[in-house]
Amino acid sequence: MTAAGQHTSDGDHLDATDRALLRELIGEPRLSVVELAKRLGVVRATVQSRLDRLTRRGVVSGGGIALDVARIGYPLTAFVGLQIRQGHGAEVRARLQKFAEVLEIHTTAGSFDLLCRVAAKSSADMQRTIDRIVDHPTIVRSTTSVVLSTPMSYRVLPLIAGTVEA
Repeated sequence: MTAAGQHTSDGDHLDATDRALLRELIGEPRLSVVELAKRLGVVRATVQSRLDRLTRRGVVSGGGIALDVARIGYPLTAFVGLQIRQGHGAEVRARLQKFAEVLEIHTTAGSFDLLCRVAAKSSADMQRTIDRIVDHPTIVRSTTSVVLSTPMSYRVLPLIAGTVEA
């Protein structure tokens, strides 16, 4: 990584074994190292060293499970764009992290400084959450886009496979 935080190609390369390993993990995240080794046709130590290296590089992180928030009682999702007073980014991000309904926070360039993904139990619950979010002197403006459907969820497999079409 460069001083500006940009990734360089040195050390960022994924070889065929890395790609196969990541494809298997994306398909079945709970596979054991032994099962991964069998599927890839390599020894267990190879899989473990690859996983360790990919984790150190930040390619693989967490190891938790993916939850469908709708199935745990939060069927409504919205994206909330926030314009904040200059110099208050860290303060606002820290405050937003305290809201259980805020699932993600992204710092952005453009019309808004932050973009948050928010979950709610109902429209009324979403309104209460947004009211709480914007009830702070550092929030200048907000906009909310409610998700009607998600025809494609977050994905990375095409990037790993190198099959994304232009």
